[in-house]
Amino acid sequence: MIDLNELQRRASEELAACADEAALRAWNSRYFGKTGEVLVALKAVGSVAPAERKSYGQLANQIKESLSSAYEAALAREKERALERSLATEKLDVTLPGREFSRGRLHPSTQTLRLIQSIFAELGFQVFRSPEVEDDETNFGLLNMPPHHPARDMWDTFHTTTPGVLLRTHTSPGQIHIMRKLCPRPIRVILPGMCYRYEQITPRSEIMFHQVEGLVIGERITMADLKGTIVAFARRLFGLDRQIRIRSSYFPFTEPSIEVDIDWPKDDPNADRLTKGTGWLEIMGAGMVHPIVLRNGGYDPAKYSGFAFGMGPERITMLRHAIDDIRLFWSNDLRFLKQF
Repeated sequence: MIDLNELQRRASEELAACADEAALRAWNSRYFGKTGEVLVALKAVGSVAPAERKSYGQLANQIKESLSSAYEAALAREKERALERSLATEKLDVTLPGREFSRGRLHPSTQTLRLIQSIFAELGFQVFRSPEVEDDETNFGLLNMPPHHPARDMWDTFHTTTPGVLLRTHTSPGQIHIMRKLCPRPIRVILPGMCYRYEQITPRSEIMFHQVEGLVIGERITMADLKGTIVAFARRLFGLDRQIRIRSSYFPFTEPSIEVDIDWPKDDPNADRLTKGTGWLEIMGAGMVHPIVLRNGGYDPAKYSGFAFGMGPERITMLRHAIDDIRLFWSNDLRFLKQF
């Protein structure tokens, strides 16, 4: 049977003789480690005669608690003494400049969004927010795409578990919200926000991206107003030396419809990767608001007309900085983000 009193006496003397923190931790390993003497003594209770087992176990536990408390107190005292020695021997120069905090910065998409908003603000547009989760009727039906309309195949949609509820595929349903809110007043707004599409991820496309929708409604609004707005915006954003191309297209919620391209920097060696060898990259779809959409928004198409457009800030950022992979915007790679 282990002599517990002798164990306690010896452990206490050795603890008192520890001169620093390293010695204290070595003592703790010797007596309280996996094969420490105190733990061995506790496990030995099974080999003690039944008549003495209770008293042996009680004494072993008392010694364990006593030595543990003494160790913790000695360790705290040693840490306090070490701090006092450090303050007494080490010098602190209070005149040294403080350490600078690492500052964050705006994401390149956010920078472009703010630039777009500031340009359209100068053109007299207001900012309007609309929901990112929409019902099927607002996202498609009221935009001249009833159920089973083939144009719905242009958008690969994320549907939720609630029937008829989805993540919006474009910012165009915001047109319905703002028209029904402001009808019959004139409208000149942009609607920025996130969109979601179940698409293959490539250097040109992502499953989530920003869009900026634009909507102008009033009396005697024409295609000339739309073209003038687009040209004024593009020149302020890209500069006078960049080329703008406007070509016919199709969207179910505009008639007639156009798409707008900007020339890719010709000195960029990766130009063909995104432009498919054409030298142009689409940044915007637009057109005159379809009469059905005007009527669904509460406006009389016989009296009112308007134009709408939608653009992708990520693609615009790619054009402005010759970025050849849209996936970089969502990779959270600081090597990329710190460049902006």
